[in-house]
Amino acid sequence: MNKTIRRASVFTLLLVFALLIRATWVQFYDGKALADDKDNRRNAIALYSEPLGDIVVGGKSVTGSAPTSGDLKYKRTYTDGKLYSAVTGYSSQAYGATQLEGIYQDLLDGTDTRLKTVMDTVTGKRADPGNVITTIDPAVQKAAYDALGDNKGAAVAIDPATGKILAVVSTPSYDPSTLATGEGDAWTQLTKDSEKPMTNRALRQPLPPGSTFKLVVAAAALEDGLYSSVDEKTDSPDPYQLPLSNDVLSNENPSAPCENASIRVALQYSCNNVFAKMAVDLGQDKVRAQAEKFGFNDASQDVPVRAYESVYPKDMDKAQTALSGIGQFDVTATPLQMAMVSAAIANGGKLVSPHMVSQITDSGGDVLENYDDNTDTTEIVSPSTAEQLQSAMQTVVEEGTGTNAQISGATVGGKTGTAQHGENNNQTPYAWFTSYGKADGKEVAVAVVVEQSNAARSEVSGNGLAAPVAKAVMEAALKN
Repeated sequence: MNKTIRRASVFTLLLVFALLIRATWVQFYDGKALADDKDNRRNAIALYSEPLGDIVVGGKSVTGSAPTSGDLKYKRTYTDGKLYSAVTGYSSQAYGATQLEGIYQDLLDGTDTRLKTVMDTVTGKRADPGNVITTIDPAVQKAAYDALGDNKGAAVAIDPATGKILAVVSTPSYDPSTLATGEGDAWTQLTKDSEKPMTNRALRQPLPPGSTFKLVVAAAALEDGLYSSVDEKTDSPDPYQLPLSNDVLSNENPSAPCENASIRVALQYSCNNVFAKMAVDLGQDKVRAQAEKFGFNDASQDVPVRAYESVYPKDMDKAQTALSGIGQFDVTATPLQMAMVSAAIANGGKLVSPHMVSQITDSGGDVLENYDDNTDTTEIVSPSTAEQLQSAMQTVVEEGTGTNAQISGATVGGKTGTAQHGENNNQTPYAWFTSYGKADGKEVAVAVVVEQSNAARSEVSGNGLAAPVAKAVMEAALKN
């Protein structure tokens, strides 16, 4: 063989090797990327080729699957979709999946490896799908949904002893069934709706918590020793002039006994002067440290849906620190976060990690993971501080600004809040209520926010709008 033929042979061999390498790369690397591409219709065809597993509330499925006539053989269906949309999210042939539908998609479509039997592995058959068992109590969920009614708002209920989330409601709501196939104009209508019905206000819309945040400041003062008791008089001039400012902070009720009021009286009448000065006396770092114990500034709060971060800000001057003490300036919180505050206080100062999935199971009901056994418990405040705050919160409901939350035969503690909204408070304020209820060995913690209602601006208050919702939710939880 002459030199020219040898060189041509080597070159040809190199080309063959290059072709093999490229083919291997495309098959095993690019091929996976193409297979995983969200626009690859084969993925949707495979996903909806069989019925999906279910999300279960109170022992009954609130999701299902129905046959279709297209190449996507099944579509997702929902029972009481509007009632449970803040829990389930949606599973859509066109728009993907969110919340529990998205988090547990592999389990629900049968591709989770834990579902495979030996025969599935041998035959390559997709396993029967698993199910998601939630902690949601259907009666509590419905009570919250009905009580919120046409108002724009949200409610969260937690069992303080176990961390189980009993209700997650956001209104206005939407029916996930309308998004199942992507046909029609439901997506456009929902995404362009100024009321934002697809926003999960319970978990994913932090707002100024107003005076409900005073519980956090009171906890910080008692834990720090600034005041030894909720009945010790504070050093609180009324009105209170903000530090380094000409602005004076007054109280909603000018006749309330807020000058040098104790923590109990200051919570009872929601005295701004007391908690603004208390925040300044403590300093922003101590207030922030206490807020963070309750869960503020945690960007990875999963229940298992990722909740948006509730914020206690940094680098404030003293005037801003004072405003933060009454839940204003740049303080924000979700209803979940404020329910956690009441839950920790009600539970003797200990916060059990909130969660709304109890178990995931295979198609036969065998438990793959039990989340009720994997909760963390953290001491937020001492038992003494928790006991004192419980007592003060009971005074709020029995004699103070939260009387609309009273429940016959139950011990109820709470805190109202009315948070400014808009520049110079030119929009309707937010109405808040956070609370706990105890009766016959049962207990529940609830937080409610009403963003918008049909009430006149002068009638907007935590006691007027949010407390009745919390009462309905607590009644349902304690009854069950």
